[in-house]
Amino acid sequence: MKKIAIFGKPGSGKSTFSAQLASLSGIPLHQIDTMAFNTDGSQVLRSKFDKAHDKILNSESWILDGLGPIGSFQQRIACADTLIYIDLPYPLSYWLVTKRFLKGMYQKPKGWPDGSSLAKGTLQSYKFLGQSRRFWNESFYQSLRRSAKEKALYRVTTLNELNGLLKVLVPQH
Repeated sequence: MKKIAIFGKPGSGKSTFSAQLASLSGIPLHQIDTMAFNTDGSQVLRSKFDKAHDKILNSESWILDGLGPIGSFQQRIACADTLIYIDLPYPLSYWLVTKRFLKGMYQKPKGWPDGSSLAKGTLQSYKFLGQSRRFWNESFYQSLRRSAKEKALYRVTTLNELNGLLKVLVPQH
């Protein structure tokens, strides 16, 4: 376990889980949202993002958290040795996006790009969740399973599973 891709719907706990895994494993963490957005909330030039993303993919070890452009996501899936798909139920994801917003009024959420509007990001998360069923679905998971034969693949469908996965991945903690 040296190259780990963590992905799933907005508000599913990816950033919190990724930070915990990085802390326990010592593997460097890179969050796609902080790579894809400038501190004013605008998108980074695609060429700049691609250059940074490619450099990480070619490094010895990494944890990459998030989706980003589909082409880069597919590259990440191909390069990773460990895939963690956080696939919580939609109602829970909506609640977690709302919870992140409420908590974010007092403390910046983990993995949130500096300078990005929490309100705007929350609305985008709701919008993306509404459209997500076309992407984050059983068909996606089956395709992932077929392409991940030589990889460790974890599909997390409850918060208890998510919390327990750290013990599986880093047993000595």
